[in-house]
Amino acid sequence: MGIIVSLGAVLAIMVVAWIGGSISGLQPIFGVLVPYAAFAVFLVGFCRKVVDWAKSPVPFRIPTTAGQEVSLPWIKSAKLDNPSTTAGVIGRMFLEVFCFRSLFRNTRADLRSGYLYYSPSKWLWLFAIGFHYAFLIIALRHLRLFVHPIPGFVETLDAVDGMFQIGIPPIYLTDLLFVGAVTALLCRRLFLSKVRFISLPADYFPLFLLLGIGITGLLMRFVFRVDIVSVKQLANGLASLHPTVPDNIGSIFFVHVALVSTLFAYFPFSKLMHMGGVFMSPTRNLANTNRMERHENPWWTPPKFHTYAEYEDMYRDLMKEAGLPLERE
Repeated sequence: MGIIVSLGAVLAIMVVAWIGGSISGLQPIFGVLVPYAAFAVFLVGFCRKVVDWAKSPVPFRIPTTAGQEVSLPWIKSAKLDNPSTTAGVIGRMFLEVFCFRSLFRNTRADLRSGYLYYSPSKWLWLFAIGFHYAFLIIALRHLRLFVHPIPGFVETLDAVDGMFQIGIPPIYLTDLLFVGAVTALLCRRLFLSKVRFISLPADYFPLFLLLGIGITGLLMRFVFRVDIVSVKQLANGLASLHPTVPDNIGSIFFVHVALVSTLFAYFPFSKLMHMGGVFMSPTRNLANTNRMERHENPWWTPPKFHTYAEYEDMYRDLMKEAGLPLERE
């Protein structure tokens, strides 16, 4: 049911955007108003979420311990998996953010002949890191539509990404990697029964959304050709806060923009917020110094104890009714 709802929502967005993009009077809504509104929701929602996390009390050290803690001098500790210093925490966060180190250590469990076997599982890590880096490079490449002059690193990325030029326009490696990785992650949820059992519409919807963004991007490039000069004119106008919608830009472009805008607006309220949450997680950004320092709860107050006489005064009638002895009547 979640698959149908999520797919139906994405298809509905595409149909509405296609119809709206084909009507000249509605093009400013889908080309200007919707992107601005989506970006505002993203910015406010993202900042509010991060501020809420930053204000959450963390009175104790609760880092995830995946290795030997610092103890006796002759016992080797895991400086990255169980860091006790700030340098160790920085190294752990660096590997987590840029290499997905915890996901690389993912394992799978199989029941064979009545025995439970654990084995490494790198496919999820491979698809995940391929998707994230492809998405990052594609986003950076799109800067050429919004800024002028084009930064040098964007031109370098563009040249390297399209190094295997096949025809005109060239095929970008990250486009193929992005669509392939998202498809693989979606198939994992669709065809692995254990993963499908725990999957919700909130898991399927962003995958269908990202797949739609990738496919419409490829369609714009190779099938429904759009005027790139008009697209850049609109993008530059959006970036400079002086938007204009050129004529004959193509309905497929507005479908692509609608999907991207939906992703922006949906981002702060979804599991995609792990992009900001990884930096705010006390299980990752704290050093494990529980054996080196005493950490006290700053909100702890000594409890108020009652004497037996006070206790008896509080429950005198109930104790008398139950027939319990009283020290004084």
